[in-house]
Amino acid sequence: MNTTRKAVAIGLAAALIQAVMLIAFAWPATNIAPRDLPLAVAGPQAAAVEQKLTEQDAEAFDIRTVADESAARTAIENREVYGAIVTGGGAPRVMVASAASPAVAQQLSGIAQVLSGQPAAAVQDVVPADSDDPRGAGFGSMVLPLVMSGIAAGVLLTLLVSSIALRGVGLATFAVAGGLLSMAIAQGWLSILPGSYLALAAIAGLVSFAVAGTVTGLAAALGRAGIGVAALTMLLVGNPFSAATSAPELLPQPWGAIGQLLPPGAAASLLRSVAYFDGAGAAAPLLTLLAWAAAAVILLGVGIYRTPRTATVPAAQPELAPAV
Repeated sequence: MNTTRKAVAIGLAAALIQAVMLIAFAWPATNIAPRDLPLAVAGPQAAAVEQKLTEQDAEAFDIRTVADESAARTAIENREVYGAIVTGGGAPRVMVASAASPAVAQQLSGIAQVLSGQPAAAVQDVVPADSDDPRGAGFGSMVLPLVMSGIAAGVLLTLLVSSIALRGVGLATFAVAGGLLSMAIAQGWLSILPGSYLALAAIAGLVSFAVAGTVTGLAAALGRAGIGVAALTMLLVGNPFSAATSAPELLPQPWGAIGQLLPPGAAASLLRSVAYFDGAGAAAPLLTLLAWAAAAVILLGVGIYRTPRTATVPAAQPELAPAV
């Protein structure tokens, strides 16, 4: 391929990547809608509310009937549902958890207005978002920097550190320092996350290790092509489908579920669970991140195993001059 054809091919490839990125980021954002969103109903008119919601959109909600308002509150606090509609004693009341998803809380508030027929319907925020970040904009903005910095760290370690074993040392250093520093900014300066600083720093460190480790691990096992595979997976699939600014059940399926199996989505869910819900619902995203971190270590081990070892050549012995 001559130089002109190579330049044209690179330009076309870059345009294709641009188009794919536009689709990956814009398509989910323009298709936000509830899809089997867990919602509790309680009270004497629970069946009627369920029927009304099902008639409007049979696939919008995964409706679960609970005994009373107390049971509905417990289900929200345990991250079993995103909200609840409680009937009896007047107009239906809606309970939400803006900490779980401000976007869902807003949609459920709209449902409250429809059910009660009042512009200012009764909505109770059971688990509110941080007062310094009530709309979750700051929280949603945290995920992309964690992913981008992890990719950058993995690329730098791959290109600048020749020893695969020492790349592992760099990964551990990045995870510890990055986790402590990022949460110091998020909590100490920006005040957008409540909860234990050390617990949240450990999560940020695990996310950093999982993302950067995937880059370095795939590069060690597959060569330089592994960098592109890892980066595109995290950016084109992981980040837009992380649901950091919405909820997995608001995204087109199965992409919302797939996003939770990648580090960005698992990071958002785990941070929410630990910061706002005392660890409720943390098991699945934690196991996901640990699996990615373990896979990174295994890939680094594969890279070390495949690295050709230089044979040790014994030093030549000086020849003795013949005796005169």
